[in-house]
Amino acid sequence: MSSIEHTVLYEQGMDLDFMERVHEIPGGGAIKRCIQCGTCSGTCPVSWAMEESPRQIIAMVRAGLRDRVLESATIWTCASCYFCTVRCPQEIKITDVMYILKRLAIREHRERSKRIQTFSRLFVELVNEYGRNHEFALMRRFLLATRPFGALKESGVAWNLKTRGRLPLGAKPVKDLDGLRRIIAKAQELGGEA
Repeated sequence: MSSIEHTVLYEQGMDLDFMERVHEIPGGGAIKRCIQCGTCSGTCPVSWAMEESPRQIIAMVRAGLRDRVLESATIWTCASCYFCTVRCPQEIKITDVMYILKRLAIREHRERSKRIQTFSRLFVELVNEYGRNHEFALMRRFLLATRPFGALKESGVAWNLKTRGRLPLGAKPVKDLDGLRRIIAKAQELGGEA
């Protein structure tokens, strides 16, 4: 027999204004139209890797489960492919809702958002350094920045990949790295990013 765990959610543990706050952000109002048909989850190419499906995230927003939503890996797993948005019968821009939730998590300094920001910053640093991503350097820097003892635990995986020729330790910069850096600098200037 399988055991089913039941969790009782009490009203005082919910943020009943959460959906209204999401609704006030441009693009967030459409979630009120969600009929919970599951089309978004059924078409999502990465739903298999999510903690909760896109349908569940919208239901959780509507139920006021702010902490569970903003701590969920689902909002960060979204591939931004827009399949869900294109196929939604209610024309909800689900991908945009995921971006809204990411921004809220960042504003509230949620733990997962801190790790994602660290990963993103390290990725950009490597692209500026080499002109491309370097997987070994990225994971080494990320693990050392976020969970140093985890780096020791993952060293066996890295060794196996290295011995099979799947993980080069060195990185070669792209040709005309200075030109790429100028393009990135201009894009950041136009995009208003620091």
